[in-house]
Amino acid sequence: MSHEARGLNAMFEVLSAAEADRVTALYAPLADAVRELVDATIRTEVDDEVVAEARSAIEAVTRSLRQRTRPVGVSYRVDGRALPLGNAAVGVCNPIAPPVVVHHEGGGRCRSEFVLGAPYEGPPGLVHGGVSALVLDHMLGEAASEGLAKPRFTGTITVKYLRGTPLGPLRCDAWIERKQGVKVFARGTISDSAGVTVEADGVFIEPAWAREAQ
Repeated sequence: MSHEARGLNAMFEVLSAAEADRVTALYAPLADAVRELVDATIRTEVDDEVVAEARSAIEAVTRSLRQRTRPVGVSYRVDGRALPLGNAAVGVCNPIAPPVVVHHEGGGRCRSEFVLGAPYEGPPGLVHGGVSALVLDHMLGEAASEGLAKPRFTGTITVKYLRGTPLGPLRCDAWIERKQGVKVFARGTISDSAGVTVEADGVFIEPAWAREAQ
């Protein structure tokens, strides 16, 4: 096994299925609450006294949560598969993530319906282009890696913005177009109720250490 492969494996803490369920059930609702807090923080118009009280309370909660933390960069594996609880796109325990919930349809295709609200705004009323790119990069990666079952990482991704993506309910579709040696070519789109707003093409590559392990 290469140094790169050993390093990647060392980043994962292995959990049983029962422990994974416990961790998710405990921390995912906390992340949901923080998502609501982020939205409220962006849109609030309360007076100075309420803001001061809220800030003190939030700082106190933050101190209490920092009493025990895991190292940055450590994630989980369950039954040999990644459990990306802290992922910026799909992590149910990461308040930054919407989160995007991915549904695999077989044949290298996947989809997701999700909502992007105030925390993801770029131009007024529209999704930030970088957030659209984040979602598409992840979804194309999910398709290319066949549900994160095979290590295939982004080599290049090209994003084309057809029109502004409105904040609110959205859908992302991604699929494998073809394979060529260690490369997988994937495509995807983000759509609102009126049709496609953003599309992307990506090349995903199987790393050398994964090839050596076969």
